Amino acid sequence: MACNSSGCESGGCYGREKENGCKVVDVKETVRLCVKCKSNEPMTFGDGGSDDGRFCAECFRSNVYGKFRLAVTSHAMITPSDNVLVAFSGRSSSRVALQFVHELQVKALKNYEASRDRSLPVFGVGVAFVDESAAYPSLSGGMSDAIAWVRSTVLSLSPPEKDLHVVPIESVFGSDSVEARDRLVKLLDSVSDETGKEDLLLHLKMLSLQKVASENGYNRLVVGSCTSRLASHVLTATVKGRGYSLSADIQHVDARWKVPIVLPLRDCVWQEITRLCHLDGLKTVELARHPQSGINDLVSSFVALLQEENPSRECTIVRTAAKLTPFYFNKIPETDDSCVPMATQRRLKKFNLKYDGSMTTEAFCPICNGPLNGSDSSEDESDALYDACCSSCRFQILPQEPSSLDHFGSLLPHHMISQVKHHQKFDSQTYLREKIKDCLLLDDEEAV
Repeated sequence: MACNSSGCESGGCYGREKENGCKVVDVKETVRLCVKCKSNEPMTFGDGGSDDGRFCAECFRSNVYGKFRLAVTSHAMITPSDNVLVAFSGRSSSRVALQFVHELQVKALKNYEASRDRSLPVFGVGVAFVDESAAYPSLSGGMSDAIAWVRSTVLSLSPPEKDLHVVPIESVFGSDSVEARDRLVKLLDSVSDETGKEDLLLHLKMLSLQKVASENGYNRLVVGSCTSRLASHVLTATVKGRGYSLSADIQHVDARWKVPIVLPLRDCVWQEITRLCHLDGLKTVELARHPQSGINDLVSSFVALLQEENPSRECTIVRTAAKLTPFYFNKIPETDDSCVPMATQRRLKKFNLKYDGSMTTEAFCPICNGPLNGSDSSEDESDALYDACCSSCRFQILPQEPSSLDHFGSLLPHHMISQVKHHQKFDSQTYLREKIKDCLLLDDEEAV
């Protein structure tokens, strides 16, 4: 208790407030204000987050959207001439990603209609939902309801209208749904390691999204991976021995795929995203999968525990890993697009990643699509699939019995098989170049 009377002569009184007749203010009862606008009362969520009790609802939303907008503009993720596909799972991160991309599109449309020359077009937006019921039979019962909810959610968004693509995960195996489902089940049954099976399914899901994007004319794939998700990935990749390819997976842009993947929510933590869903009334759906006991879930639980003890742990993990040298494909390919505003071009130059020229590769693992280095080469080249894969996939996904490799390879989607053939071609060219290197002319030499 302290006195705030200007005429107090007792040096702050304390203990003698009533005797001196001074007015007393309880510091604990002082009204707190938002640290940004200094006018509204801050929101209290009670989840122990670092921003709990700091921002009012309006400033909190503005702060989260500002991170999204900065990532989009700084890395040229979305330009007026693009056609963007949003990967939508129904969970909070993908729901916020869809909402923010939609708001960005609505604003672009208003600017287009208000402009006189209408020189900048409005980028298109589509939504893709992957049906994983063939891989998880437990999802079959509620999948139809989930798809109906996804459809109604997309339709509830204001114009411009967005196309919805519902794609079964087994579609990467072919157009025959019965045969494709059968191949998927057999392929998963041939993987004994629980973590390896999860990782294989994750890659098949990405291949499904890439298939939808390429077949429907999309040139960007928006994925709602946030800081929390990436923090878990950093530790799991380290545990699995994927340190070389780790930096490729945690950047804002991943253009090693045919349709570049962008992560506009990379700098937002899961707590911020769930709070935003609560504030804006954004409904989500969580499909109940069977409990997992692999490395991925164990690490996710561990990171969640770290986050409870210190709300900045996830950000620290991602910022530390982001100091690794990125690859050449961790940026949007440069194009001479007149539709890209000058402001965006300046930001792109400012935030453009600097990568080491040695971090280039032409070979990727056909299973996880991770870049390969020299140490991934196998001394035994009797099997092309085994030689083409990274050491982690060899250990967790490929059958340990050499006699089972041929059968396993026959079950893989065409895209993975073509990756194996590309690796063989790349190896043969490298081998040939090494053999004839003494006969090759250097750049500064002239033929006699």
